[in-house]
Amino acid sequence: MRHRSVTYSSEATFQALADPTRRAVLDLLRRGSQPAGEIAGAFAISRPAISKHLRLLRRAHLVQEHREGRHRVYQLNPEPLRAVDSWLDQYRRFWSANLSSLKQFVEAEHAKETMQPRAAKSTSRSTATAPRT
Repeated sequence: MRHRSVTYSSEATFQALADPTRRAVLDLLRRGSQPAGEIAGAFAISRPAISKHLRLLRRAHLVQEHREGRHRVYQLNPEPLRAVDSWLDQYRRFWSANLSSLKQFVEAEHAKETMQPRAAKSTSRSTATAPRT
């Protein structure tokens, strides 16, 4: 057997992750390897439908399959999710920077608003207690 590197298609990964049932299957497999029958039993859809979802997840390299006797056992392969995490990280940094700027702006505005009433009170007190000429 030749050694070959495995490349993951981010497009296939995103397509696989687009479906809520496939995401739920991945969540189920985070707990550990499971036979296809147990995976199918966790859902209210038909076994053939779950088989199609598992096949798509396998093609996207998000799950790995091996046989144990007559059973096909699936386990999560987190490697393709790193590409998704890398892509999402750009947006995390974007939102983090923007939310930080928004926080600073709101805090500065709040400080201005809370200082204005105090300044107005101290001005009115000083004019009220000023000697008349």
